Amino acid sequence: MPPTPRPDQSSPAPVGPTGSADTRAQDGTFLTTAQGVRMPDTHHSLKAGDRGPTLLEDFYLREKITHFDHERIPERVVHARGAAAHGTFESYGTAKSVTKAGFLAEKGKKTDVFVRFSTVLGSRGSADTVRDTRGFAVKFYTDEGTFDLVGNNIPVFFIQDGIKFPDVIHAGKPQPDIELPQAQSAHDSFWDFVSLHTEATHHVLWNMSDRGIPRSYRTMEGFGVHTFRLVAENGDTSLVKFHWKPVAGVHSLVWEEAQIAAGVDPDFHRRDMADGIKAGAPLEYEFGIQVMPDDGTDTFEGIDLLDPTKLVPEELAPVQPIGKLTLNANPTNYFAETEQVAFHTGHLVPGIEVTNDPLMQARLFSYLDTQLTRLGGPNFAQLPINRPHAPVNDMFRDGMHQTAVHTGVAPYRDNSLDEGEPVDADASDRGYVQTPRPIEGKAVRANPASFDDHFTQSAMFYRSLTPIEQDHIVEAFTFELGKVFEQAIKERELAVLANVDADLCSRVAAGLGLPAPTGTPPTDVITSPALSQVVTTPGPIDGRKIGVIADADSDLAGIDALRTAAESRGVTVHVIAATGGFLGDGPDRQVVERTFLTVRSIEFDAFVVAGDTAPSNDIKLVLLLQEAFRHCKAVGAWGDGLATLEASGVTDGGPGVVTEDSPGDSFSDALFDAMGLHRAWDRAAAVMGSEVPPSN
Repeated sequence: MPPTPRPDQSSPAPVGPTGSADTRAQDGTFLTTAQGVRMPDTHHSLKAGDRGPTLLEDFYLREKITHFDHERIPERVVHARGAAAHGTFESYGTAKSVTKAGFLAEKGKKTDVFVRFSTVLGSRGSADTVRDTRGFAVKFYTDEGTFDLVGNNIPVFFIQDGIKFPDVIHAGKPQPDIELPQAQSAHDSFWDFVSLHTEATHHVLWNMSDRGIPRSYRTMEGFGVHTFRLVAENGDTSLVKFHWKPVAGVHSLVWEEAQIAAGVDPDFHRRDMADGIKAGAPLEYEFGIQVMPDDGTDTFEGIDLLDPTKLVPEELAPVQPIGKLTLNANPTNYFAETEQVAFHTGHLVPGIEVTNDPLMQARLFSYLDTQLTRLGGPNFAQLPINRPHAPVNDMFRDGMHQTAVHTGVAPYRDNSLDEGEPVDADASDRGYVQTPRPIEGKAVRANPASFDDHFTQSAMFYRSLTPIEQDHIVEAFTFELGKVFEQAIKERELAVLANVDADLCSRVAAGLGLPAPTGTPPTDVITSPALSQVVTTPGPIDGRKIGVIADADSDLAGIDALRTAAESRGVTVHVIAATGGFLGDGPDRQVVERTFLTVRSIEFDAFVVAGDTAPSNDIKLVLLLQEAFRHCKAVGAWGDGLATLEASGVTDGGPGVVTEDSPGDSFSDALFDAMGLHRAWDRAAAVMGSEVPPSN
């Protein structure tokens, strides 16, 4: 029998191409060909004598090599680097008043999901922690058909019309002459494009903020970006924006961490997700909607809801939670699931409709066309990961990779030969019947005048952030524009920033050594505190990691006590020592899971020096603790472990530094609170020095 998956793994549901029960494709005890013929040997090709030429008649060799030659499919043009997980969505039932979609309207209803996270610009071989937008794509296998919510971790987009999508991606991808740089926007063509197309300014501000380098998928917010139309059972309609709110809070890396991770662990985000699920700490998100009236204007509080470069502040339209997403199972096979999963904004279910957003309208064509190329034809929905969990009778026939064996002789409507089936489904049968709406106007290539304001919301975003977050944006712009060679592009982007915020522009200009131009930034701008990631109350710490520095003479029982307390909070403890192996004997013996040679601070959310650990001036240990301290992470020690902290320059009593005589409840509670704040930002001014001149 095939190997049993690990407890943390799941697979596509065992449904066939037509939504019915399916037998797994790979089964049986013996090695076979693709046709099920049992084979006695997979190590030797068929030859004319043991030293002779290989025979053309070796059908097994040809089949095996041919399949290997075609194992790779074209990677996605965008979102090529991805990681995914299986899970369940449970409805709160609170959306029943605005939508008839069963998976949202029925309280307690559970729906299988598959979620793929990704970067946008990089190839499959790039790093997870580059500064980039992240994809947040959710496939709901509802009993009314598949619904795909293909979103991002940023609520707005670079462009207002999908006809520009090839342009912005061509600009962001490596430059075509030298294929540099990989998975980065810090180059001339990207900044040339966004400085000329100022509609991109709002998204650029988000990308240059901490949102561009999320801490993990667990702490990454998600957005549907577009405005959707929801239809209630009685036919009433509402306009909504979709949100994914991570239960663990919204947190990010600092820039140095992102750079280190890209070098020492380019799989940082996918490893963090897989390890967390395996450790029993699922990723959790609340699904929410902002509801606006569908009054025919497609606007709300002066905001054009069809403009994908605009958001609706949560203070104007609160996010109402309507369900919870739990990701609790890793894929069994990356290629079959994560690589072959096919999302499409046109995969809709009754109760959810699109709007006239010109970016969304183009996506309705683009995604389907992409899957036809990548997955070899129109039958990609029959791949196990893409199969709907609802009955399928589509009358589609043939094509490449057709795996369903269709019966009947009349794949058309109407017919009398197949007893008239399949029959049409109207609204009473849960058929997808679009809401009638007026459509009129001249055929033009134009945008409405309301699309012309490119700076008000950009200014709102920047001014809504805390000073430390604003510092990070200044540093990001200074770094990115510092990589641009053409002086005119730098000056043009500074002119754009001058129309967002004078302080932002002057600080970036100072960092570049250029004069700050004068612009006309918006003056009457509301701020939205919900846009800031900095928290003042400790949040959940499930899935986080603590690194404990120890040696053979350390308080090993104390490590066990800390581990027990941590596990009750969903936190994993790893012991770090100078060399591998074990520390101590007896019931308190500790496994050394990391050494000073194999660990960097990015892997952990907090570091603790165990009591009775001998002070060490090992440069790798000093670097480890200094990195954690400089990145404003929680650090601590109990007993005389404090001496090791102090030897590394960590000051006792400072922000985020936890010390006690013993590793009891007082110590662990204080440590967990410090971790729940994500960073000790009060430490930043002293330890995160910057070459960017401070604001006046």
